[in-house]
Amino acid sequence: MTKSKRRKGLAAASALLGGVLVLSACSGGDDGASGGGDTSQAKVDEAAAKKTSEAQIKITPKDGTDNASINNSAAVTVSKGSLTEVKMTTADGAAVEGQISADKTSWKPSGPLKRSTTYKIQVTAKDAKGLEAHENGSFTTVSPDNSFLGYFTPEDGSTVGVGMPVSINFDKAITNKAAVQKAVSVNSTSGQEVVCHWFNDKRMDCRPQDYWKEGSTVTLKMALDGVEGADGVYGVQQKTVNFKIGRNQVSYVDAKTKQMRVTQNGKVVKTIPISAGSPDNKTYEGVMVMSEKFKETRMNGATVGFTDDDGKGEYDIKDVPHAIRLSTSGTFIHGNYWGAKSIFGSVNTSHGCVGLSDTKGANDKGTAGYWFFNNSMVGDVVVVQNTGDKTIAPDNGLNGWNLDWAQWKAGSAV
Repeated sequence: MTKSKRRKGLAAASALLGGVLVLSACSGGDDGASGGGDTSQAKVDEAAAKKTSEAQIKITPKDGTDNASINNSAAVTVSKGSLTEVKMTTADGAAVEGQISADKTSWKPSGPLKRSTTYKIQVTAKDAKGLEAHENGSFTTVSPDNSFLGYFTPEDGSTVGVGMPVSINFDKAITNKAAVQKAVSVNSTSGQEVVCHWFNDKRMDCRPQDYWKEGSTVTLKMALDGVEGADGVYGVQQKTVNFKIGRNQVSYVDAKTKQMRVTQNGKVVKTIPISAGSPDNKTYEGVMVMSEKFKETRMNGATVGFTDDDGKGEYDIKDVPHAIRLSTSGTFIHGNYWGAKSIFGSVNTSHGCVGLSDTKGANDKGTAGYWFFNNSMVGDVVVVQNTGDKTIAPDNGLNGWNLDWAQWKAGSAV
């Protein structure tokens, strides 16, 4: 054999051997081969599995959520393991306080979140073998434009009179009234049926057919978190409010006799001379509920339209004593120190309020104004009669009692 042929033969053999080696190294053999390719891969997979934690972490809301609730939405849970660290921060790095549960299977923030804020969560957990698992997530809470709040009265823990309704004013117009109303419940230990009534798209009041039973406790629950009140606008509140009903006090103002009878549990405890609205400025008639009390306040006639060229309709008194609000539009029952003592019980002279004899400074315990102020509470009822004016509108203040029960129930959305 010539040298040239020998070189060609070796080259061919080398190429064939190289191809076999390459094929063997990349393929792992065919199905019928007895080589160790599959066995080796199985061993690799088994070894990797032994090093992978069994802990399963779940973060809510889902990563990337851009309309998350600010209440009870953020949470971390783990199965087949226990949490060792949860770190939640705002996008700018501010830490959010939270607590891992006693059994180390869950975590949640300590308080509500902020609206229009992006949050990041980093979680570490371990399984029974001590192997760690990690999970990260990010979400953004609902914006003010896409959420609504309900501002309510009375306050949690307060004691109020028997006429006090639960009144909720929403900061956005509610178009899905039924859904919102179903998420609000009002119950009393008296067992009285309570019905809610919508005055408009932003205000809902709730009350029983008759005044609350004295001594009872009323509970308001607002489960509005996530409730769609209007298209793309969601509630963000989870709130429980408890308030107590005090003694039953109802006062009757008679503009004709110019006397007020103060009753408690149906019995007259005091009769007070009054001066109601003049013939030109009559006091509204109807059932009115005390909504605010001020030891002293300013009353400026210009704020309620009392202005004229000759000045007879104008007034600006900066220290009206013992003022109790009865309407949003400016009806008060209050002390009067500037009028002659002889007008009380004799003549109606006011611009529409109910005046009681009083002394400048609001500290004279011997005056009718002082006594009535200190024996009244927010939620007490004042019934004004015989003024010759129209009945006050039920939504002018907390005065829904001027609707009968059928009218009241007709305003319910459920």
